[in-house]
Amino acid sequence: MPLVAHNKLPTFERLRGEGTSVLPPNRASQQDIRELHIGLLNMMPDAALAATERQFFRLIGESNPIAQFYVHPFTLPELERSADAQAYVNEFYEPFDKVREEGLDALIVTGANVTGPELARQPFWQPLIGVIDWAIDNVTSTLCSCLATHAMLQFRYEQHRVAQPDKIWGVFPHRVVDKQHPLVNDVNTRFDVPHSRWNAITREQFDAAGLHVLVESEQVDVHLATSADGLRVVFFQGHPEYDTISLLKEYKREVDLYASGQRDDYPPFPEHYFPVREKALLNEYRSRVDAALAANRQPPEFPERLISPRLDNTWHDTAEAVVSNWLGVVYQVTHSDRRIPFMEGVDPDNPLGLY
Repeated sequence: MPLVAHNKLPTFERLRGEGTSVLPPNRASQQDIRELHIGLLNMMPDAALAATERQFFRLIGESNPIAQFYVHPFTLPELERSADAQAYVNEFYEPFDKVREEGLDALIVTGANVTGPELARQPFWQPLIGVIDWAIDNVTSTLCSCLATHAMLQFRYEQHRVAQPDKIWGVFPHRVVDKQHPLVNDVNTRFDVPHSRWNAITREQFDAAGLHVLVESEQVDVHLATSADGLRVVFFQGHPEYDTISLLKEYKREVDLYASGQRDDYPPFPEHYFPVREKALLNEYRSRVDAALAANRQPPEFPERLISPRLDNTWHDTAEAVVSNWLGVVYQVTHSDRRIPFMEGVDPDNPLGLY
């Protein structure tokens, strides 16, 4: 939580200029240890529903321990579910009408799987717009992940995602381009982020939309950006919430599609992810799969147990720090009544006092 500038010590102003959270006494007097209610709009398909839920819950739970976090998962009824997944949603998820009535302090919107290139033709399109429009007016901050970022850029900023010739897939180095913003306060200036997408919003598109870019990559462009006010909307284009084995699971799924004839080409490796030894094991496995298919035999078991223990995670600590920073600034400016986005004295157009 932030320092309180309870006197005129010059260090407070110096730290504030460096991006450290420092509250003036009048703001600090309005702070108390209280609950934060965070919505999780989980639009992921059945196979990834629970895993995505766990990943974001983990990041929230590992952030600042002073606040008490209540996370409210919900989804959109327009998304088709299996009977088992729908039963899980019915038992454990909340209807959006209940979430809207009780209010939220912050909202996370996950990505989703789509069919076809046009987002506006997806079954979730209009319902998602309804949730986002409500959140913009009633929630302190909304964090959009991957496809949710692409959807938000399209329907609110008229910036359409650009299809890529090859899938952006792997773990890529990034750098912080605005070190003073509270969301990247005290994080590594260079760090990795996993990506898994066929489309991109470019830096030029973020700039054209008037958004504020905080983190980008020479290889895969923008990862982290905010709305012009610095907080109302936060955009992730990558997947910092991924587990260490998430890309391994995706790779295994693509290999299974190849082995079952549902994919013509053998999948490439996710970039900057598998160590040399593991690549050798996987290349050997590919030879065994091709030999089995040529002989009309069942392919061998995927060597996941040999691969997963040796994978490195080079992104989670920074992801945890960014989410912690995000919830910290939400905590500082949010009204104790979560049906009111900002506390008294906070400028909704510049809640962080940055611009």
